[in-house]
Amino acid sequence: MAKLYFKYGAMGSSKTANALITKFNYEERGMKVWLIKPALDDRDGVAAVRSRIGLSANAFVMQADANIFEEYKKHSDCDVIIADECQFLTPAQIDDLRKIVDELDIPVLCYGLRTDFLTQLFPGSLRLFEVADSITEIKTICGCGKKAIVNARIDGDGKIVTEGGQILIGGNDSYVAMCHSCWKQAIAKQKRE
Repeated sequence: MAKLYFKYGAMGSSKTANALITKFNYEERGMKVWLIKPALDDRDGVAAVRSRIGLSANAFVMQADANIFEEYKKHSDCDVIIADECQFLTPAQIDDLRKIVDELDIPVLCYGLRTDFLTQLFPGSLRLFEVADSITEIKTICGCGKKAIVNARIDGDGKIVTEGGQILIGGNDSYVAMCHSCWKQAIAKQKRE
């Protein structure tokens, strides 16, 4: 019986590397993978999925208004769906993935962030927490050695950003994974300066 999986972590926790390794493992066993990503994530190119350690693959790009269930029908020879950067999928698209699992018995593995730079859930992540069969944290660490849970947005001067739009596509130059304590301390220190 297929399941809907949500594998989340802070920035730098190797979510994309895990997704691409999982893709390789399925393909090595002769299974066809439909790798998808939201159009909003274009930092490595429109259709590219690339990890920081150098793994990469091309993905089907999902527009925000796309019905994933209908798009899947065009790729119905796939054995599994892997979604990278799933936090940027809409709640309706997460429901489409849930429908694929329930009605077509196709496993769906979603990889993405839990929260934004202000520790607020992304709509796609929230919906996954509500409907996923399996939820797994991919852990990474803060500079202090504690588990990182905050995706701290940083500006060009290395200062932590505490306001702005929820989405700013960027990598290691725009975000740093931190534990909540270090994040709060850094914000407090900035306010004193």
